[in-house]
Amino acid sequence: MADALNSAALAQLFTEARTHYGWDATPVTEADLRQLYDVVKMGPTSANGSPARFLFCQSDDARARLAACVSEANKPKVLAAPVTVVIGFDPKFYDRLPELFPHVDARPWFNWSADFARETAFRNASLQGAYLIMAARALGWDTGPMSGFAKPAVDAAFWGDTGIETNFICSLGKGSGEGLFPRLPRLSFEDAARIL
Repeated sequence: MADALNSAALAQLFTEARTHYGWDATPVTEADLRQLYDVVKMGPTSANGSPARFLFCQSDDARARLAACVSEANKPKVLAAPVTVVIGFDPKFYDRLPELFPHVDARPWFNWSADFARETAFRNASLQGAYLIMAARALGWDTGPMSGFAKPAVDAAFWGDTGIETNFICSLGKGSGEGLFPRLPRLSFEDAARIL
């Protein structure tokens, strides 16, 4: 059984971590992104289906194309960040199950219904996007997740006819602290949870 993380680790991951809007000049390298993915991929998904797909928009061209698809408030965030990740999901993730879940043919668990498969893919890719945020923080990076974008435009510009759809986007780098709000309130246990 694993030991509990210490308070400094919990602070880095949760209690002191923030959503960043401004970025310093620290580059995020290909090696950094590969290290990040190697942590993210270890998070659990249904039947190990791993439906998330990640596009790391690092070049000026890729960030400009993405900035053209986001809200006006998010444009400067995308352009300033060293990398913004498009987190997508593959509704036909089950096609990879013979590789990812080889001990039984799990495809019929999902491919019987396109709606069920898409719902499963979206849910599990959302988990994988959250793993990306937490893994980035664990590796010393800051993140700025966003949902203010035109999904059809991002899908067309980045996924084309692959069938993959966009879930959300997330900037990645070393946050400058610029534009941070005071920490906002959170719901109490009593407001958000019950023990049954």
